[in-house]
Parts: sequence; structure tokens; C-alpha cells
Amino acid sequence: MSSEFSLLDWSFVAAYFVFLIWLSWKKGWKAESEEDFLLSGRKVTLPAFIATLVSTWYGGILGIGEWSYQFGISQWLILGIPFYVFSALFAVFLAGKIRMNKALTIPEAIANYYSKRAGRISALPIFILVSPAPYILMLGLLFQFLTGGDAPFLFYASLVALFSVLYITIGGFGAVLRTDILQVILMFSGFIILLIFAILEFGGFGTLLNDLPAGHLDITGGNSWQYILVWFFIALWTFVDPSFHQRAAAAESPQTARKGVFYSIAFWMGFDFLTCFAGLYAFAILGPGLEQPVLAYPILADQILPIGFKGLFFLSLLATIMSTLDSYLFISGQTLGRDYLLKYFPGANPNMLTRISILISAVLGIILILIYPSVIDLWYVIGSIFIPGLLVPVLGIYLKPFRIPASYVLYSIIGCTAVSLSWLLLGTAFTPGDTYAFYGVEPFYPGLFVAIALWAVGRGQKKSAD
Repeated sequence: MSSEFSLLDWSFVAAYFVFLIWLSWKKGWKAESEEDFLLSGRKVTLPAFIATLVSTWYGGILGIGEWSYQFGISQWLILGIPFYVFSALFAVFLAGKIRMNKALTIPEAIANYYSKRAGRISALPIFILVSPAPYILMLGLLFQFLTGGDAPFLFYASLVALFSVLYITIGGFGAVLRTDILQVILMFSGFIILLIFAILEFGGFGTLLNDLPAGHLDITGGNSWQYILVWFFIALWTFVDPSFHQRAAAAESPQTARKGVFYSIAFWMGFDFLTCFAGLYAFAILGPGLEQPVLAYPILADQILPIGFKGLFFLSLLATIMSTLDSYLFISGQTLGRDYLLKYFPGANPNMLTRISILISAVLGIILILIYPSVIDLWYVIGSIFIPGLLVPVLGIYLKPFRIPASYVLYSIIGCTAVSLSWLLLGTAFTPGDTYAFYGVEPFYPGLFVAIALWAVGRGQKKSAD
């Protein structure tokens, strides 16, 4: 399936990419300190903080459309509420403390608090945790749709990923901030336009809700509570997500970091309303049985939006995805380059290692989408494998009840990751159907169980030592 895109629509897209390049080249390759390159000098104001956090944390827009089209309002329960809750807890307990910490990254904070080896080892799972793979996949599918599918989506994905590498390596975190302010405006305006035309096409919210099947109005979406609970645990991602830590560390004050997260939650709630109802209208207007539910939003827009408005909506999709792609590319690059490779190349410029690692991150992302060509699967797999092992060590830096001996940090990072990965592979190999649950148990749980066990033993040993 392809889109009927006019010259006017394409002009919006072209202008957007030219503008991104201009923002980056405006700053250029000038020499700058690590703190300037990685955190914009820790001077990020409240409006800029909100814009960059809101846009970065909502990059999986096609995955959201895939979910709301197939499972209706359960999007709010599974992909919304858990993240509101843990984001609020992050604001209360972590944001201010992260701003006061001198460390520039999570691995550096782990190295400073526990051991240099623990910090270096933690860089590898964090590097994959913030892989841009889901966002490269979405952009590849989107451009394949726009151009009529003349080339494989991997071709388009590679081009967009390399474009992002180009402008991020030039501008650093400052380039990410400048583009995110534009992109948060585009993402809201695009979906407001789509909803207005959907209402004109089909009818108001009352008409929509009366027409939908009962399953789309079921808060669980027909999923088991064990599966739903996994997504609540995956929302713990907030505590170990480097983009949250980076923005809290970059804020101009601890108060800005805390307030910025709460304001961001309010914006996410509003955007969830827009995206959920857009997905419901997609089901009502397009009907069931889309071959690629992940393209529910683009297909709906292509069918109901006139020339010009169509281009603006696709621009909002691009902005939403690109805002997260560029941020995750940058963070994964700095994690691999500065926090891991610098140990082995001590004479290298850390900023240059970050730039090289951004390219490595893009290549790894392309490899991952060949293995898991689904946005939801990528989120689920990456979160299930890497969050359990990082959770206790990261929380322990800032919260006393989670502090464990340094030796246990390595056990947690390596052991929990190995357990969750092994469980996922066993589920993939021996469980029939589309599931990773070996013996009916989702792979997140064994890793979390080991993490809790190590925390309990480590706490006991730490209290004895104290």
C-alpha cells in the first residue's frame, strides 16, 4: 500500500530536513567541553526541558497506532498509566538528586559510586537499552509507504538513520534540544488536525464509541493480567532510561528538573488522548484487517486528509519519531564511546569517540530490526532483558534502601541480564505461537526475581559491614 503524496506535501517534508541540517550546521564543529557537548552546559530552561522530554519519550508513535488500532483504549492502561506513575516517582525521588550529581552519564555515576569496572560494564546494556532500532524501523516503514514501496523499507531506514547520524554528530545535545522544541509543536498540531478531519468524516466521539466492538472498549484489550503486569514492570524503564537522566542532569536547577517531569506528564496525557482516539477512528473508518496495523495512522491520514494537511500530518509523524531517534542515537553513542571505549583508547578525544559510536549505534539498530521487525516486540524484548539488571544498581546511587555492595552490582548487571535473555531464548525456541513466555512465565520476571534476591543478600551483607 502506498500514499498519494502531492508536490506540496513533499515540500513540507523536504523543508523539515533542510531545517534540521541548518540547525546543526549553524553551530558547526567548534571545540567544546564534554559538559557542553553532552549536557548543553547544564543550562536547559524549563520550556526547553519540557519540549525535549515530551518529544523524546513519545517517539514510538507508529507502535502506539498499532496498539490502539488493534486493542483500543487498553493503550492507556498498558502504554500510558505505568509510565505516568513511574515518571512521577522519578520526579519526586530522583530528578533533583541527578541534577546535583557531578556525573555526566549513568555509567559514570555507577563508576563513581560503586567501581570503575561496574560503570564500564553497565555501559554495554545501557548502550542497547537506548538502541534507536524501533525508531529506525518506523521511519523505514513510513518512507516506504510515502514513496510507494519501490524499495525495501530497510533501504529507507538506513538512509534516515545515516541522516540523523550526520546532524547529531555535528551539533551534539544542543542540536537535539533545538530540534525537539520544533518537533513537540509539530507532533501535537498534526494529531489535532487528524482528529478534526476524522470527526468530520465519521462523526463525534459518541458515534465512534457506539460503533466500536466491545473489545476495543475493554481496558485490558483482551490481554492477560500477567502480560499487562509485565508492561508495568517495563515502565520501570523510566528509572534507568539515560534520556531521563541526561535531561535531569542538563536542567538549570533541581527544581527545573522536578517541575519539568510533572509538566511533561500532563503533556503526555493530552497526547495520549489524541493518539488513542486517532487509533480508534482508524479502526472505525478503515475497518479491521489492515495488513500492517503499524501503519494505521499513515493510512488513515492518506485516506481522509486533503493536500497540504496530509503533508503537515506526515511531518508530525516524522517529528515525533525523529525526536526520539536523534536523542537515542546520541545517548547510545556517548554511552559506548565515552563510557566504554575510552578505557581502551585513553588518548582519544571523548567527543570524537561519541561521534564514531553514534554511527555504530545506527548500524546495530538496523541489525536489530532484521531480527525483530516489530516496534512492540523491540520495546518488549529490550526492556525485558536489560531493565532487571540495571534497576537496583541505578536506584542505589540515589536511594539508600537500594544500596548494595559494589561486587553485587556486577552480579546484578551480568546475572539478571543473562537470566532474562536465556528465558527469552528458551521461550522463543520451545513455546508455540507468538510468545516469549517459557513455561508461561514472561522473561522479565526471572531476571527481576534474581535482582530482588541479589538485593536482599547484598543489603544483608552491607548492614553487617556497616
